[in-house]
Amino acid sequence: MLQDLPPPAPAQLSEIVVTAARLPPAAADAAFSVVRLDQAVLARSTRLDEALRSVPAVSLFRRTSSLAANPTTQGISLRAIAPSGAGRTLVTLDGVPLNDPFGGWVIWSQAAPEMLERVDIVRGAGAGPYGAGALTGTIALSERDRGGVLDASVIERGGARLAGSGSTMLGPVGVTLSGLYETSNGYTPVRGSAAGAADTPLDLDSRSAALRVDAPLDGLHLHGATLSLRAATWEEDRGSGLLNTRANASGHSLSATAAKAPDPNGYGWRLQAWRIDSNLANSSASISADRSTTTPANDQYKTPATGWGLNAALRRRVAQIGGGRLEWEVGADARFNDGQTQEYYTYVGQGFTRERVAGGETSVVGAYVDGSWTGGPWLVAGGLRLDQWKNENGFRLERLIATGVPSADVRFEDRSGEVGSARLAVRRQLTPDVSARVAAYSGFRPATLNELYRPFRVGNDQTVANADLKPEVLTGVETGLAFDRDGLTWGASLFWNRIEDAIVNVTLSENASGVTRQRQNAGTIDAWGVELNGSAALTPALSLNAAVSWTDAEVDGGSAAPQLTGLRPAQAPRWSATAGLDWRATQRLTLATALRYESARFDDDLNSRVLDAAFTLDARAEWAVNERTLLWLAADNLFNEDVQVSQTANGVAGYGPPRTLSAGLRLTY
Repeated sequence: MLQDLPPPAPAQLSEIVVTAARLPPAAADAAFSVVRLDQAVLARSTRLDEALRSVPAVSLFRRTSSLAANPTTQGISLRAIAPSGAGRTLVTLDGVPLNDPFGGWVIWSQAAPEMLERVDIVRGAGAGPYGAGALTGTIALSERDRGGVLDASVIERGGARLAGSGSTMLGPVGVTLSGLYETSNGYTPVRGSAAGAADTPLDLDSRSAALRVDAPLDGLHLHGATLSLRAATWEEDRGSGLLNTRANASGHSLSATAAKAPDPNGYGWRLQAWRIDSNLANSSASISADRSTTTPANDQYKTPATGWGLNAALRRRVAQIGGGRLEWEVGADARFNDGQTQEYYTYVGQGFTRERVAGGETSVVGAYVDGSWTGGPWLVAGGLRLDQWKNENGFRLERLIATGVPSADVRFEDRSGEVGSARLAVRRQLTPDVSARVAAYSGFRPATLNELYRPFRVGNDQTVANADLKPEVLTGVETGLAFDRDGLTWGASLFWNRIEDAIVNVTLSENASGVTRQRQNAGTIDAWGVELNGSAALTPALSLNAAVSWTDAEVDGGSAAPQLTGLRPAQAPRWSATAGLDWRATQRLTLATALRYESARFDDDLNSRVLDAAFTLDARAEWAVNERTLLWLAADNLFNEDVQVSQTANGVAGYGPPRTLSAGLRLTY
């Protein structure tokens, strides 16, 4: 189920046992807008981004899930302020960023739901311990520590999936192994009379594996501390929906974390180092007016990128300060990215005539102090952070393939700056059942290597890079109420956010054959909205949950992009809502439905391409063979609705998946 993070309880905090090397959730988190996805949600999801969509206004850049989305559109954002292909949300797995070092998107195959214990969604800018990239919030994933699960299923249209995770103890050492394999023949996004011979299925072949070893450090006189070493690898190959276009994303990561949870009235700490190597191959094509043929437009045959970083934190709990409990944390982190795109372009006759290599380096180094005080019904939390960002060694080299003669050799000026950010929140328990909170915060997101240096093309639409991009900065305030009693819970939040120097794909020219855009810091985006959620145990066998979000977002393009002033950001729906009903019909049979609604959104910055409102209903039946074995049958998009996910300049719409049936077996221990 979805649940707001409860207020901290001193006894519970002191009893937390951490198997993996991680600090427990900070007491300050309960003062902010945090939603937790537990095992009940994760167990019914085959992809993590689909589980996240159970929270309204949380989505990938487009409506398509990662089952079919091109890797470059798998950036995730919280709240419908201004979704972005690069993503405006930081995603971490036990503290290690999962955002791609070149493009900022997330390859969701590397984090199958079966490998996770829980997911905490922190809505609102992430100053304090989160840092760069947490513009609209943070999604913090926690990997399984114990037990195991294996889920195997077959899916309509040639699909199959096998995923699992298991932990065991080898003496004092814990070992956790997880893996995923998924394949599908896919569906064709352009359908009906608009489709032509060049429209092809979004097929998929995906795999990932991870190994984590946890060892106590008592032998080094670090009583209660743990060292975790983790290695992971992933690769996914997919069709892009047009003849002769494909995408392949791959990578591997290594991390080492040493941590000790704070004792009552004592210290805790974390030291972490990580490295991610990724690569992307992505081809695109222009399509004829009758959609019968394609002409290669770009072959991004290699995009090697490396991200690495260090972070450290020291946390202290003091039992009696001013009649309450004080918890503080100081820390520092550094992230470094370097990468380049290598691609062929300008197709003439029977082949490409030009080659481009472009890339550079980015870095962010920051330090923070964060803390909270809990006394009686009050929780007061806040933090300050200072970061320095740098863009260095940026270049773009273009040459004629036939002669090797350079047609462009550009070296971009190094750029740097400092960004300060902060957060402050107060929560009060009004009654045993009702709490209220108010918060203010700021955060920032530097431009990715992809946004700075790589132009790209999708179909007949082109987007130009911009090496002069500055970080975008968000400030916001919000207030909320929460109720929890006897199986009935509800929450309500009201927020206002402003993004300054928003990085937007701005239209430069448009005609019947396509659009040319450029990434720009296009003024500001103001958004205010309301979020409501609730759940109720109607009977011991019947439960209901629902959530709704309304966001009014508007762009002020200023002098940089005056044509955008007064318009709504692309891909930002005004309304989104989810609802679910669970009925335990018998001791063995459980029936569940999940509904999702989203109002119309615009596919472009000029609000000229409208994607219709979308409504889908999923259904699922589960049969408990015994305590450890479950058979399930699911129907996604039960009513076979046509959900628009894209639209071309000449009005051809692409659609999400049709009704999809699947059946599986789930084993737990």
